[in-house]
Amino acid sequence: MPTDPFLLNPNLDVSDLRARYARAGRVRIKDLLSDDGPQRLHAYLQDHADWRQVLNSNDTFYELDRSVRDAMSDAQRKALYAAVHKGAESGFQYRYETIRVADGVGARVANPDLLTLFASWLSSPAPLAVLKAITGADDTRFVDAQATAYAACDFLTAHDDEVAGKDRRAAYVFGLTPQWRAEWGGLLLFHDRDGMVEGLVPDFNTLDILAVPQLHSVSYVTPSAPTKRYSITGWLRAQRQPV
Repeated sequence: MPTDPFLLNPNLDVSDLRARYARAGRVRIKDLLSDDGPQRLHAYLQDHADWRQVLNSNDTFYELDRSVRDAMSDAQRKALYAAVHKGAESGFQYRYETIRVADGVGARVANPDLLTLFASWLSSPAPLAVLKAITGADDTRFVDAQATAYAACDFLTAHDDEVAGKDRRAAYVFGLTPQWRAEWGGLLLFHDRDGMVEGLVPDFNTLDILAVPQLHSVSYVTPSAPTKRYSITGWLRAQRQPV
């Protein structure tokens, strides 16, 4: 068994990726891993039971585990989701599921599940060196992570990821969604000042990196989507990783 839990694709053209990132402030990396890591992660996310639905109402954040949602009546669920969609008319709004990974080294060591191993691997010397080379963010010190799942009617409205005190240099989305169609929604959308939008269809074993701040969103997933849009997301952080 290899020492590393995941194998970075040795054929990545880092110079080309760096040039593309410098031009556009973002880049998509196809075939990030060269082993069966994407398949293992996809299976892990599909089988995991501890997903929590996150949503907001103005500045109030809500996190609902599956037992709470299962206990809600149809009327309660409809009222909640109606309020979420109403909020998207004019403000920042989101609804999706997440599994969080602790930032701290000790917490990650204490919980070495596959998702946590991937987050720790991203912060290890070889992958982190590649991420720093592509983004030019030489002061990056660690990578945080969460798994996300977007089901029918989930979405994330436009935002730029800049949060005071987080020292985010770039955001990333590691796609774990095979056989997805653009018509199903869930696209990673980039917004420019002229009202133009560029969209990326969810994919498998792809890493999208985007500079922070940069206005982007995840489009509404349609009811016709037969499966969830899975990914692992997070930020390159220029601060010491918590112990």
